[in-house]
Amino acid sequence: MNTGGRLIAGSHNRNEFVLINADESARIRSVQELRGQTCEICRDEVELTVDGEPFVACNECAFPVCRPCYEYERREGNQACPQCKTRYKRLKGSPRVENDEEEDDIDDIDNEFDYMNNGGIGFDQVSEGMSVSRRHSGFPQSDLDSAPPGSQIPLLTYGDEDIEISSDRHALIVPPSLSGQSHRGHPASLSDPTIAAHPRPMVPQKDLAVYGYGSVAWKDRMEEWKRKQNEKLQVVKHEGDPDFEDGDDIPMMDEGRQPLSRKIPIKSSKINPYRMLIVLRLVILGLFFHYRILHPVKDAYALWLISVICEIWFAVSWVLDQFPKWYPIERETYLDRLSLRYEKEGKPSELSAVDVFVSTVDPLKEPPLITANTVLSILAVDYPVDRVACYVSDDGAAMLTFEALSETAEFARKWVPFCKKYCIEPRAPEWYFCHKMDYLKNKVHPAFVRERRAMKRDYEEFKVKINALVATAQKVPEEGWTMQDGTPWPGNSTRDHPGMIQVFLGSDGVRDVENNELPRLVYVSREKRPGFDHHKKAGAMNSLIRVSGVLSNAPYLLNVDCDHYINNSKALREAMCFMMDPQSGKKICYVQFPQRFDGIDRHDRYSNRNVVFFDINMKGLDGLQGPIYVGTGCVFRRQALYGFDAPKKKKAPRKTCNCWPKWCFLCCGSRKNRKAKTAAADKKKKNREASKQIHALENIEEGRVTTKGSNVELSTEAMQLKLEKKFGQSPVFVASARMENGGMARNASPACLLKEAIQVISCGYEDKTEWGKEIGWIYGSVTEDILTGFKMHSHGWRSVYCTPKLPAFKGSAPINLSDRLHQVLRWALGSVEIFLSRHCPIWYGYGGGLKWLERLSYINSVVYPWTSLPLIVYCSLPAICLLTGKFIVPEISNYASILFMALFSSIAVTGVLEMQWGKVGIDDWWRNEQFWVIGGVSAHLFALFQGLLKVLAGVDTNFTVTSKAADDGEFSDLYLFKWTSLLIPPTTLLIINVIGIVVGISDAISNGYDSWGPLFGRLFFALWVVIHLYPFLKGLLGKQDRMPTIIVVWSILLASILTLLWVRVNPFVAKGGPILEICGLDCL
Repeated sequence: MNTGGRLIAGSHNRNEFVLINADESARIRSVQELRGQTCEICRDEVELTVDGEPFVACNECAFPVCRPCYEYERREGNQACPQCKTRYKRLKGSPRVENDEEEDDIDDIDNEFDYMNNGGIGFDQVSEGMSVSRRHSGFPQSDLDSAPPGSQIPLLTYGDEDIEISSDRHALIVPPSLSGQSHRGHPASLSDPTIAAHPRPMVPQKDLAVYGYGSVAWKDRMEEWKRKQNEKLQVVKHEGDPDFEDGDDIPMMDEGRQPLSRKIPIKSSKINPYRMLIVLRLVILGLFFHYRILHPVKDAYALWLISVICEIWFAVSWVLDQFPKWYPIERETYLDRLSLRYEKEGKPSELSAVDVFVSTVDPLKEPPLITANTVLSILAVDYPVDRVACYVSDDGAAMLTFEALSETAEFARKWVPFCKKYCIEPRAPEWYFCHKMDYLKNKVHPAFVRERRAMKRDYEEFKVKINALVATAQKVPEEGWTMQDGTPWPGNSTRDHPGMIQVFLGSDGVRDVENNELPRLVYVSREKRPGFDHHKKAGAMNSLIRVSGVLSNAPYLLNVDCDHYINNSKALREAMCFMMDPQSGKKICYVQFPQRFDGIDRHDRYSNRNVVFFDINMKGLDGLQGPIYVGTGCVFRRQALYGFDAPKKKKAPRKTCNCWPKWCFLCCGSRKNRKAKTAAADKKKKNREASKQIHALENIEEGRVTTKGSNVELSTEAMQLKLEKKFGQSPVFVASARMENGGMARNASPACLLKEAIQVISCGYEDKTEWGKEIGWIYGSVTEDILTGFKMHSHGWRSVYCTPKLPAFKGSAPINLSDRLHQVLRWALGSVEIFLSRHCPIWYGYGGGLKWLERLSYINSVVYPWTSLPLIVYCSLPAICLLTGKFIVPEISNYASILFMALFSSIAVTGVLEMQWGKVGIDDWWRNEQFWVIGGVSAHLFALFQGLLKVLAGVDTNFTVTSKAADDGEFSDLYLFKWTSLLIPPTTLLIINVIGIVVGISDAISNGYDSWGPLFGRLFFALWVVIHLYPFLKGLLGKQDRMPTIIVVWSILLASILTLLWVRVNPFVAKGGPILEICGLDCL
């Protein structure tokens, strides 16, 4: 789109539309290729004959079949049309096969007996079509596998189908005279008087299924044909998901027609012991709670009761976390097959277009240099440039972001061709030039060395320009910012500004330094006005959906955070291996990639990498209905975001026995059972209808809707109003939403597209629509990612977890303690909001397509903040026990000792087995366990109270953007201490447990040897808490190994309170007071 290189700004509500300093009107060029018919067997285009007409294989029904599939069918297959079952006639240019009739109108002596050449088409080419016929045709597999050449299974119906017999048992016998009576390409009419009438069957009422499947000679021919097929074609079985159509045999001869991905199940030697141990652990837990409940501690009943309640909650939490990991799998993609299928030599690429969304808010917390690297990695991705569009959402309307993006577009003209010329990885220049690895290895060509040095100098100059912009933006002028031509910056007021759109790249005349086309780069800042709820990040993402739907309308979307660059240039191809798979791709709503991070210290003391979650939990969910959406690094299907239901798999007709009379079935079930089933079905249908949008737009065609078998005529205007009620008052966007495979609207003028783009990002566009409720990113939580993925899974979609060897995306993580806790606080707050909303997975989405194990994982994702209450109580019990001399467990017997040892052993072995099949190191697993306690007693606790205040009392909390600091030194932020109230609870727990350990040991020393035995359990309990809080203690000490002053003050205060309490309790003195005895000495 050519916007004259100027910014588009405007407000739909105020009827404002400005092309700032434009010197020519914009134009959008939409090109749609005309395509011919597609072969229903191999999906290739049907070629033209020498006469210039489309090739027609069947003269009866004109079923579209290409010549290679036609030749293969006549030579090795059924010799009949897959649709009407009429025997194929020999056409001009085809060799003669057995049982061909004599044709007087075909003079083709040269090709009639050309078996070896086969009309210039080799056997490998001919076999391609038939090899995938079972996949793409809608006919029963038995028709293609078990039918003999030249005939079909006779059921003697003579053209009259019996509705009581399933379709796979029918094979119509067509008289030979029928095949020659009709004109080419048109089916013959059964009412034609020139065609002989069908003979009447001798016994019409006889069940035709009892005739069987042919004679012995027929079976011999069938077995011989199958044997030849198995010798010529080595087949593999598609290892798809149970939801998809598995079991289709696909030949190995054509790599391009094989599955684009496959599942790799975990080895049985690893997963079976893991599952058995889970069951064993459940049994041990049952015995453990049986013992705990039946053996209360009478002298410390309150402590015992509280501990049992906490332990029961921990057990429930473990079940919610453990069972979704029952079916872990891995996946493998085949990028070469994707290229063979969709990138044929000499033809334009058929890969689907992808719109990439990058979101940013505050350029001071999210440095523009980091955002620029993310954008550059997107523009240089290994994908057809005409099928990639990058949309950058600036939700802060900052001129700094706008100017930085302008500089990025200019530098991309040099960077993109350099990346593609030398195939470098990664394609984010900051990380490419700073990684400590030899990039000259295997690339010692002098031209590469010279260009790399020149490119590094250009990048250093680019960094200087960006940093100069950041330094200038530190002080905002009183009159606000102005653009280079003197125009005031429309976003000077961040909370009251019009919508802005700027197309930097992708327009006519903007090419790279080698005169090649570049992907489209669009700057978008949605309109903001006082009094409107803009819904934070979710609202910004929905605005990008609508803008991209108007300007490019790609069928797939990729969203990344501004600090997550594309580390693997083939990431989009990895996702397309799942999305564009003709067998398994139809039901996939999104492909989630794991998050990997740079700039984290080797020890990862705060578990920033989340390795356990991404390599264990997510693989477990992938074996169910798919991983949850984690907010970034995810490729979506646009139709799934629009709220459509997943396509349903057509179930095969049930085969029933015809030998039993109907009254037998009536006796088996009463009217009551039938009514109950009907009521349940109606209820399920009602629940499904309540949560879906327009899920059958494919049935809407020019205002016609089919309901209950009757066609009800609706006016186009009424249908348009219905769609606008769902998607908003934009006819261009509504038209694009109806395009399942994407594409631009026809006959749309450039001015119309620009006005529609400004309209769809206006602040009032979503009023009285389904945006944020059923369409797009769902509102109602700061963690909109969990809610959005949950809604898609509730509509029957499934997701896929893709873990390529080279990480697809990498980002930066907040490595200091305070920022890490604030990040966890935001996640937990979003879970609390979902738990208290109508979308809570405990009670929402029943009757849809959500599997019960997948529901358990979503329940666990919204319930885990509540674990902070029993966790903080349980971590306080050791100190209380040490200070009071009580314990939560009575005297331990041999049976109790065995139970405790078995429980701890099962926990440890379960972790070891998870690390084994998840390929996770013990350091990562242990850091995850430690931070579960640290986050649970701090961020989760505060999130719980903030969520309750927000939902119940209406006290809103501000959204804090996590800082993405630039690289000011290796791990410079790791030792940075920032005071926050989140540090108070874990600090208190740490101090009281340390004091308790000191007091317990002092008590044992004073009381002698006998007191060490009971002390052991209490000390073990307290040490468990202190060890888990050790990374927190390291974070408090900082780099200088000196605790900050404020922590020292808190420690002294808490220690003083506990000391006074200790003096008041005084456990060393007997409860009856000091015992005074007469010593017998006369002191006088």
